[in-house]
Parts: sequence; C-alpha cells; structure tokens
Amino acid sequence: MNFSKSGLVAVSLAALFAGGCSTSRFSSMDDQQPAPLQPAPAGQVTSNQLPPPAAPGTTDPAQFPTAPANTQVASLPPDGTAPAGAADLSAASVAGVWNVSVAGQSCKVATPQTKFGAGFRAGPLHCPAPIDGIKSWNVAGKQLTLYDENGGSLARLYSSGGSKFDGQTSSGQAISLTR
Repeated sequence: MNFSKSGLVAVSLAALFAGGCSTSRFSSMDDQQPAPLQPAPAGQVTSNQLPPPAAPGTTDPAQFPTAPANTQVASLPPDGTAPAGAADLSAASVAGVWNVSVAGQSCKVATPQTKFGAGFRAGPLHCPAPIDGIKSWNVAGKQLTLYDENGGSLARLYSSGGSKFDGQTSSGQAISLTR
C-alpha cells in the first residue's frame, strides 16, 4: 500500500478534528450549579449632619482638616524670578500625583509625562477653581507652570526642596504641591 505524505497528513488531521468534537470533558460541567456565595459581612452604619457649606470665596479651616489654616506657602518674588535656592527642574522630577493646597482647600493633580500641546497632560482630581481647569504642565529651568485648556498660565511654582513646590496662581493665590 502506498500513501502519499499529503494524504497521510489529511487523514491525520481529519482524525484529530473528529476526535476533538466527540469529547465528553465539558459535558459534566453542564449539570453542575455553582455554589451560592456567602453574604458580605454587615457592620453598623451611623449618620451625622454635615456642616453647612461655606459661602463662595470663603473657607472654614474646620471643614478642611487636610489643609491646616496655619500652612505657610512661599510666595514668588514680584518680578517672577526663581526664589533663592530653587532647583532646576526636569519633567521626570514633576511627573506623578501631587497633593495640592490652594486657598485653604486640598485636592490632587496627576502630572503624567504624556505629551500634550507644548507640554504634558495634567489631570486635576476634585480641585477647586482655578486648579480644576488645569489641562497641561511644563517645566522651564527652575519654573513649573500649570496651563488651562487654551494654554494660558494658571499657576507658576518653584521647588521648595524635596518633594514640594510653592508658588502662586495667576490670580495671586498661594499654591503648594507636595507628595
């Protein structure tokens, strides 16, 4: 009997496919039901009244325990130059997630190294105005600048050493970033 190689391969493949279709490996799973889940533990729920909201433009330090009223933020020199001792910046030194304090309120801003416009994309997380409008950021020398969606400067900051930046918003409010 003479078999060609291609004929032998074709018969072998046909046998494999036919064998795979007649398996009973999965038929036993059709009859089984999953075990019921255990209920999640329940604790006690308490409720308290929230304090009334502050009027726009005012802040009550008691409402913002993460931003103490005595927090001091270095101001920028009036001519816009870097304060004495400010370090040169790189995009890598700014990339990450920052705790922001502005006007007695706190939030977070993500500063990934994702290219966006003339700088990098930025993402404010539950921030008050004007920080809620941050769309991008960039560094030049010793200065970190936060920009709005039109490329306008929202804030300028300088390194205060370690993982801290201090500066001012374009409206003159003190702002700081810490990790």
